[in-house]
Amino acid sequence: MDGRCAVETCAEFGFAGTSCTPRIRCGFGTDVLLCTGSDEAYVFSPQERKLKTVLQCPGPVSDLVVSHDKQRLYVACRSGVYCVGSQLLLSRVKGSPADASSGPPELKISSESLVVAEEGVLSLLLVGSVLVTLSQRDASWMLTLYKSSNYEKLSSFSQVSGDVNTEEKTEIRRSPVLICFHSRDATPSSSSSNSSSDEAPTQGHFHLDSVLFKLLFGVDVALAKSPVILCGLPDGCVCFVPLRLPGSRLRVLHSLEQPVVFVGSSGPGRCLVAVGELGRVVLMKADKGGSAEGRGNVFIEGCVPGPVVCGCVDKNTVYYSTGSDLLLLDLSEGKSGEEGQGKDEETRRKMDASLQSPTSLNVCRVVALAPPTCNTAAPGVVELLGLSVRGQLQRIRLPVRTEDSRLSSGSDSQVGRSVRDLLSSIGDVCERASVLKTSIKSKNQILQHLNQVLNISFLLMAGANGAEHPPLQENPIRCRASTSWSRLLQEDSLTLTCVLDNSSAYVLERGWTLSITVFPLCPPPSAGVENLSTNVSFPFQSLHPGETLDVSLPLAAAGESSFPVTVSCSLLFSLTSLLGEEAANLPALQSSCISLPLNTLTVDWLHALQVSSSKAAQEKITPHATDAIEAFLRSHRIRCGGNAEGGGEGGLKYSASVRVSAELLRDTLMVAKSSDLDPAKTAPENVCLSLLEWLLSEGLGGVTTGQKGDQIALRGSVVHAQSLNRHAVKLTAKEVNVGVEESLNTVEVQVHSSSIAAVCGLHHAVLRRTLLQRAPERAASTKRVQSLGLREALQRAEHLLQQIQQSRVSGVFSGGASTEQMSRTLLDVYRELREKPLLII
Repeated sequence: MDGRCAVETCAEFGFAGTSCTPRIRCGFGTDVLLCTGSDEAYVFSPQERKLKTVLQCPGPVSDLVVSHDKQRLYVACRSGVYCVGSQLLLSRVKGSPADASSGPPELKISSESLVVAEEGVLSLLLVGSVLVTLSQRDASWMLTLYKSSNYEKLSSFSQVSGDVNTEEKTEIRRSPVLICFHSRDATPSSSSSNSSSDEAPTQGHFHLDSVLFKLLFGVDVALAKSPVILCGLPDGCVCFVPLRLPGSRLRVLHSLEQPVVFVGSSGPGRCLVAVGELGRVVLMKADKGGSAEGRGNVFIEGCVPGPVVCGCVDKNTVYYSTGSDLLLLDLSEGKSGEEGQGKDEETRRKMDASLQSPTSLNVCRVVALAPPTCNTAAPGVVELLGLSVRGQLQRIRLPVRTEDSRLSSGSDSQVGRSVRDLLSSIGDVCERASVLKTSIKSKNQILQHLNQVLNISFLLMAGANGAEHPPLQENPIRCRASTSWSRLLQEDSLTLTCVLDNSSAYVLERGWTLSITVFPLCPPPSAGVENLSTNVSFPFQSLHPGETLDVSLPLAAAGESSFPVTVSCSLLFSLTSLLGEEAANLPALQSSCISLPLNTLTVDWLHALQVSSSKAAQEKITPHATDAIEAFLRSHRIRCGGNAEGGGEGGLKYSASVRVSAELLRDTLMVAKSSDLDPAKTAPENVCLSLLEWLLSEGLGGVTTGQKGDQIALRGSVVHAQSLNRHAVKLTAKEVNVGVEESLNTVEVQVHSSSIAAVCGLHHAVLRRTLLQRAPERAASTKRVQSLGLREALQRAEHLLQQIQQSRVSGVFSGGASTEQMSRTLLDVYRELREKPLLII
């Protein structure tokens, strides 16, 4: 460095005090903006050496920034951020008096110019179309992003403030540093400098080498080519947040453990420099020596004479002021013939030596510096703009530097190392990109699976929550069932086979489970449904559209009487199947699942009948009822067509009947079986046969029996079978004329058995099927409709079954006071059933 610095005072503004750090910012064109901590801000032209405008603000000014298109000026005050258009400033300048003695024009900023009502904003930054503010709220720092078009709040980040105990304190209250870094290979934008790497960066914006950018901020940020907002806080933390990366948060890059004065890049762009108030300097570089596995960040920490009041960086040089002197710190690496680790060690030695002996420029009392500029009139001469402690704006011209060795080109070894570093960086990026690609593919598969689950859920929920559906409408995903008898280890048992039918357009993938719950339709009042219910789960891998899944489960053993039963089907989906192995790290999801009801099936006594071909197959059961009950039933048996002596039907002494209109029956059978027979020409005997066949094989409610077609042994219009509780039963159907206003042709179905439980169960099953299977309504038949409370009759039949299950008997009663009371209740219900035969018209 030859010669001494030339200092020239351009203007005097005065200094307000210690409220905020004074700042010098780039303004409109070659103008500069100044704020000294007072309520006034200034627009000054260094070329004309003229104060153009004085801005009178609502409060002390903490920072200023000009938009990239030079059309707006943003001013940060205590009450918020104000915006002033450049046209208003220019009109004020042009309209001012020509006499210089009258003073510079003044512009008062009113409350109408308030665009961001955020109190305590200390720093401003514009990054493209985003306005960034940094303020302090109690014990934390708030970094907030706004749209510069409509000032809509985009996001906000917070950082807890830490106390820093410094040994020395300057007279000026330290304000936070807010800048933006761009990757060297990123696409240039309006937010960054349009100049080349050798020119001075735009105010508050710096470029970093792509390798260093990746190592400091991560590969994700480098791949996204996102600008990074960096803030240096008075508590010593250097924090950053990517601007365009979703889900970003404010993270700490380094801590100087003392207030941060300034942060920038040198090299150009190959080194990040941070300087603290007490003189601590941190250099962050990309280690280009050694193996590819050992490459990473190189942090060189040192200390320069302090305290540091202000500073700026230019290419390979850092300029900073201690208040008593202006110093120059040379960060250039020089040239070396060594390679690898030796080169890095030499670089460290040079940096340590440079930090220990900065060059004095012999300029004192500087409290604010603007980025250096090159004088076009004198090539090679560097000029600085500084603000003194007395408020004087000074132009500082540095002497010409004569060291030409630093400009020499790199050796072949340096070029080779650069190529190796570049290839290694490409390999690292490719490896990370491969991992990210695999992760994205996995997440896409999870999202597709979740989309299928949501579609299926909405489909089933819409079917379950619909207001009114046609009687024959069914869900596209439903269950149907069939019953069959099997013999295992000389034990007969009734097996239920459930079929899950996927008629939808969606695939039931992994994670789905078919859950089947079986519980009595009429549980005893003393026992809860939960105690009597049985639940079975069947996980499966996949069920494509049009496919079915068959599962079987034992329903009841021969001799049991807890019938009929309700079969509730539902689909369960486990949320842990979405994440696979990652679900192990989320204990809250281990028991989380979605339950979607499908449909409910009812298996009654008709489904459980074992039809035999002759009466010889009927089981002979010895009656065990009390004499009083026997006498009562024997006296009433004649009313239902039974033998008064009890021997005509081999002991089938209990009976019940249901009468159905022959006209209604023909229509019902035509709809249920899609018969081509003409109802008007159908013979009564054929109607009786068809009725019995329909009762034994019809899949009412989605449940069918294992006996269909010619497997049913019919002797005329009589069916002999064995019930679930191993008692013989007989079903008969015959034509009966009933006089209701006029003669009505009906078909009577009679149930005979030696077990009152079998009679009541089969009567309930016949009644339920004739009620739930609807035939087309005819207007002509409304004149002969006789309402007998069929729904109430069905409820009474279910109540009788409930009483039978409560007494735990199958056609016999034991002694005891409670048993006699139960028997009396059963007889009352049964007598009402016998004396009032039901008629369905």
